[in-house]
Amino acid sequence: MIIQLNKFLALCGAASRRKANFLIQQGRVQLNGEKVIRLGEKVDVSRDTVLLDDNVISIPTSYRYILLNKPAGVITSSVDFRGRKTVLDIIDVTERIFPVGRLDLDTEGVLILTNDGDLAYRLAHPRFEVDKIYEAEVRGRVLPDIIAKLKNGVEIDAGVIVSGEARIITSGEDKSIVEIKIHQGKKRQIKRMMKKTGHPVQYLNRKVFAGLTTDGLNKGEWRYLTQTEVSMLYSLVGLVKRAG
Repeated sequence: MIIQLNKFLALCGAASRRKANFLIQQGRVQLNGEKVIRLGEKVDVSRDTVLLDDNVISIPTSYRYILLNKPAGVITSSVDFRGRKTVLDIIDVTERIFPVGRLDLDTEGVLILTNDGDLAYRLAHPRFEVDKIYEAEVRGRVLPDIIAKLKNGVEIDAGVIVSGEARIITSGEDKSIVEIKIHQGKKRQIKRMMKKTGHPVQYLNRKVFAGLTTDGLNKGEWRYLTQTEVSMLYSLVGLVKRAG
């Protein structure tokens, strides 16, 4: 089987396809002993040898699907060159896994980690419109016109307009709690949206991602997904569940 190098890296659980392109461009990938920096290179899965950071990688024979209740103060990354604690420092598994998407350092809640590159790619890609539901504690009293503004769209950067379904949970003089559902997934989207409306986020928790919640998990705890949950994720993004 001959496939694109970035897809091979994703199937190996090294990263999503987009992140795999960055790994290639950074010169961290070797194909049959030669460093690869050009995108579009192809791999013969049955014959070629691929190294990432001088370590041989291969397509897993089994897949892992993990749900973490991410605490604040932990980086959503496989490694951090500044020595900060990462989500992989919390999870004790032998397989190479990586987080699906990102949560900010101070954001808590639902995070999926896996070595299933195809599933991770689709869950994270805006084209598949996977819902993410956040609970945000924000500064000031949020009124119904702000909720309407969030639904109609907020310009968070020049020409970049994003929207989300929202509802007020509590509203007080000093702070309010708002639930917001999005699927675009722009960087720091909730924080940027709320700041533009004049209500900066003080605390953010992702309550739901792709239908999964952290019910039963304390902050920093994790568990394997059930087969039913994995099948649900596959169905959600239009994939056929593979064995293993």
